[in-house]
Amino acid sequence: MDIVNHYLAGLRQVLPPTPLARLAVAGGASAAQLQTLLQAFPACPASLLALLSQLNGTHWDDDEDGVGTAVLVLGADPGMGSYPYFLRSVEQILEDRQLYPDSIVEIYGELADDDSVVLDSGIDAQASGKERLCFAHCMNNGGTSMLYLDFAPGSGGVAGQVIRFVHDPDEYRVIAASFDDYLQLQINQEYAFVDPEQ
Repeated sequence: MDIVNHYLAGLRQVLPPTPLARLAVAGGASAAQLQTLLQAFPACPASLLALLSQLNGTHWDDDEDGVGTAVLVLGADPGMGSYPYFLRSVEQILEDRQLYPDSIVEIYGELADDDSVVLDSGIDAQASGKERLCFAHCMNNGGTSMLYLDFAPGSGGVAGQVIRFVHDPDEYRVIAASFDDYLQLQINQEYAFVDPEQ
């Protein structure tokens, strides 16, 4: 897809030598892996599938040869500044779906109804966690922030919107209407998440 190729070409231009070398050895997901992802998330956008076909995750540091492959290849929105994220692999996405099936209401209980959790109006707090595809974990391995595609939006939201979760204080924000828009946001921000000292 054009947006994915544009995104990756721009990313490679700004990455420092070490993460650029790591990216060069990162492989893509197979057709069978992508089909398994589509079975779990039939509405998965073509652009995410295209990205995964070139990079099946960038989250783990060492392969069997001891060569580091972890690369922070994604960012968030202007509100997060230069905070970087790892792309999850197909296997990690499906594992997250099994491990975190609860809705926001189920996670927080009564706290979801007060100001303890910030929630954009376009997000349905009752929707199952299995309706959200977690495609990125932050540089702190996900505990602090994650990015999701939301296939069960609330009133005013759109299916396929991108949600940014941040912990402490916990908030769920819609940062893009689609994955394509999300990638374009990173391009427009000139890959602000890339640390030239990496």
